[in-house]
Amino acid sequence: MTNRLRTEIQEEELEDQEVIVEEKPVKKELPDNFFTQFLRNGVITTDDATSALPFIFFVAFLGMLYIGNRHLSENNIRDIDKISKAVKELSWEYKSTKADLAFKSTLTEVAKRADTLGIKESTVPPQKITVKEDVQE
Repeated sequence: MTNRLRTEIQEEELEDQEVIVEEKPVKKELPDNFFTQFLRNGVITTDDATSALPFIFFVAFLGMLYIGNRHLSENNIRDIDKISKAVKELSWEYKSTKADLAFKSTLTEVAKRADTLGIKESTVPPQKITVKEDVQE
């Protein structure tokens, strides 16, 4: 600090305080278009706007329900598509398994499988057994 009188220091502080001026933000004026004129000129008053709020909330609620319902239905359609693909796949598996069973139950395939167990096909034709009714013991 330098050697100065108190009065000089106080005067400088007062000058510094005077220089500081708070600037208030300038309000932007709304553009003069149809929408602002529609709201300013009293076509819709604040009373009308507040009395319409329940209806607006109701419409917004219905919109949310509509969107939710749409999402649920799309999820159901996706699930139905997945299940129908799985059913088609299982149907193909059933048909191929059925064809394999029909092939494996043919006489030649059964004979091949029985031959590995040591069972052979009979070469003697079957004989018919007849019982005479006259002879009783």
